[in-house]
Amino acid sequence: MSQAKSGGPEKVTFTDRMRVVTRPLIDPVVTFLAKYKISPDILTVLGMLFHFLFAWLIATGEFTWAGVAMLLMAPLDALDGSLARKLGRKQGGFGAYLDSVLDRLAEVILFGGFIYYYYAQGNDLMLAVAYVAISGSLLVSYSRGKAESLGYEAKVGIGSRVERYFLMILFLIIRQPQIALGILAVITYITVGQRMYAVWQQWITALREEEAEAARVAPEAEQQ
Repeated sequence: MSQAKSGGPEKVTFTDRMRVVTRPLIDPVVTFLAKYKISPDILTVLGMLFHFLFAWLIATGEFTWAGVAMLLMAPLDALDGSLARKLGRKQGGFGAYLDSVLDRLAEVILFGGFIYYYYAQGNDLMLAVAYVAISGSLLVSYSRGKAESLGYEAKVGIGSRVERYFLMILFLIIRQPQIALGILAVITYITVGQRMYAVWQQWITALREEEAEAARVAPEAEQQ
């Protein structure tokens, strides 16, 4: 069966808006790095490694510093992709694969900080909430990746990676991580549902188009 991608203009996401807003800050840095042929993969690995710092700050209860550190390091997440495009790298190569895998690893490391903190506090409820949040977060990314591997579009939903990190940074800075985790535990699974529904819509559209085409071709074949 052929896959159908969603028709019409692509919806502008929160991530797209943030890229536009931060472009004046990102572009000069990207130009500088491209001048010296710095590999985007180095930035990808650095971004993941910084998550050990974030997790340690969270695990030790230094929530505000964790939020500030995440805020300061957030541009790294956008630099690698922008630098790859600046250097003329082919999209979908090893760099894109590395970025996707290390992004997931970075989230596991980050949530490990929450899990350790609440385990040390003996807070079983927040341990469970953190588990639901990290599992939902990983499923959000998987649901898009799997959809795209099958030829569908799944860039929809209220809880993409940028939104998730925005929530964590905000509530860490004001020392309310439990609120961020509670929200993430809900919106991540809503996002998974939204992406599953989007893929189902594309699949059913393609199925109906194939059925209509088969119905149109059948009489012609009988006449031959």
